[in-house]
Order: sequence, then structure tokens, then C-alpha cells
Amino acid sequence: MEVLKFLSFPTVRMRRLRRTPALRDLTHKIKPNPSDLICPIFVDENAQVPIPIKSIPGYSRLPIQYVLSEVRQVIEQGIKAIILFGIPSKKDETGSKAFAMDGVVQKTIHNLKNEFSNQIVVITDVCLCEYTTHGHCGIVKDGEIVNDLTLQILQKIAVSHAQAGADIVAPSGMIDGQVRFIREALDDAGFNQVGIMAYSAKYASCFYGPFREVVESVPIFGDRKSYQMDYRNPDEALREMELDINEGADIIMVKPALAYLDIIYLAKSKFRVPVAAYNVSGEYAMVKAAAQMGWVDERAAILEILTGIKRAGADLIITYFAKDVESWLNQL
Repeated sequence: MEVLKFLSFPTVRMRRLRRTPALRDLTHKIKPNPSDLICPIFVDENAQVPIPIKSIPGYSRLPIQYVLSEVRQVIEQGIKAIILFGIPSKKDETGSKAFAMDGVVQKTIHNLKNEFSNQIVVITDVCLCEYTTHGHCGIVKDGEIVNDLTLQILQKIAVSHAQAGADIVAPSGMIDGQVRFIREALDDAGFNQVGIMAYSAKYASCFYGPFREVVESVPIFGDRKSYQMDYRNPDEALREMELDINEGADIIMVKPALAYLDIIYLAKSKFRVPVAAYNVSGEYAMVKAAAQMGWVDERAAILEILTGIKRAGADLIITYFAKDVESWLNQL
């Protein structure tokens, strides 16, 4: 140890500010908050009681009448926003139940706004995959997704959600021009205050499996690679985001999150609009499964993941962890 007397140490010691929990809390830069999180909710028109979702532990397909109590708990956790996904009583080739004024999502929005008014931001998924018999996100003809016919249906869905009281609509089908067509339809119908959160960079990912099982939207033929993005193309994401912003998007989204932190970073670096990230069902399920096996500390893993997404640049995070983490986040 005597040799240490003769060594020259730098005056800067990075460990000084890591020495105690209080020092670490004082100097931290990134901390996700409950108000950053958006909680997904599945509403099932066929359900009479909640149906637990095996692949998304802690979540259920909820009957309409159960959603109010679920959202009340979400609000108590400090969460400020939810996103609704509907499972209709029946499906058809064109997804007509998606824009029915007595549809499952429309009735749910109406109930939520009557009960909570502006205590919660109600965001709605605008897509056809949950409502079509073929499971694709658009109108199908001769085995192809017909872009421009799909745009007309998306307009109807968005307006029906706005009429029911939605605060923000979220087109998720990656249909070219969807933001512009929806913005025009909302404005023409008198809903110029309803926002658009665009699924701008939605990748053709393997991490959507649990979600597709829940809403019964696995395509009966082919896949979604002709309209969702190729994960090998980061520049394409920036083009999609810029188009959506120019077409009227108020918020842009990257989906999934964990394998796309670089895309979140690029989005936040380039654009001056709120950036959302969707921490998707497969990402959630992996942590839950590993925690159940004792391979990871669930609390530590969740907080590290959410902080990493926030650190990459996400202003908002849609995550199935939203209901778990309020007390944990306060301890960060």
C-alpha cells in the first residue's frame, strides 16, 4: 500500500457522486414518472366477466361495464392516459364494427367521459386488424391491402371515436396518407381539437405475438411486412415521421421500444414534437416470464427498461407495466 503515496491521482473522481443513495438521487438526470405512462386497456364486447390474458399477466379482456373500475385504479396510480383496444362481437371483411356508433370502443369512450370527464386522456387505436375476419389492417382485394380504400374507413373510425369523446386518435395501420386523411376528416366534422398520435415508425416485429392473440388479429394469410416497416431501415423511419408531422400528427410514435431505442433517439434529436414509444406485449411478457422463473429481479428490470426508453428520448411510454410501477417509480 506504501506505493500509493507516490502515485498521482486525478482530481476528478467520478465515484464521489455515486457514493450514497442520496447523492445518486440528487444528481440523476433521467427519471420516468407515472404521468409519462399510457396504460393499454382491452375491451371485449362478448365478455360478461373479465377474462385473464395468460400471455399478458395482470391484464384481462374487460367487459364494457368493468372498464370504469379499471380506469379508476389507473388514475389512482397517477397515470394520466389510457389507450383503448376493442374486441367486437363480430367481425367482417371490412371491419364495419370499428366505426359503428354503438361499437365497443365508442360505448366505452362515452362511459369514460361521463364518469371522469377530463381526469383521464382517452386515446383510441384506429385500425382494422381487430375488426376484420382476415386480421389485416386494411381492406383486402385479391390478396393485397388496398391503401386508398382503407383510408376512407380509417376516416370513419376516427370521426366515430371523436364523436364519442376521444381526446386523441392513434392510427396504427401504417397506411400511406392516414394522418392527412384523418386530420381532414376530423376537421371537416368539427373536431379540430382532437389530437393525432401517429404510429409513425411501426416495425414488422415478432414482439406483437401476445397482443395479436388477445385481439384475435393474427392474419389468416401472409404477414404485415408490405405495410409495416423493415427493421433494417432506420432512414425510412425518419421519412415516415416527417411525413406524418407534415400531415398533421401532434405526437409521433416508435413501436416496439427495446430493439428500437436508436430510432427513438433519432426521432427526438430531429423533430420538435412529442415522441411516444410503445413498450409492446412481447417485451412485457419476456420480463414477466423471466421474473417468474427467478432469472431476473422484476422490479429492477422494469425500472431499468422504462428509464432506458425515457433516456433514449421518449416523452411518453405506452406500457403494460403502467399499472405496476407507481410506487416503484417514487423510489427511483
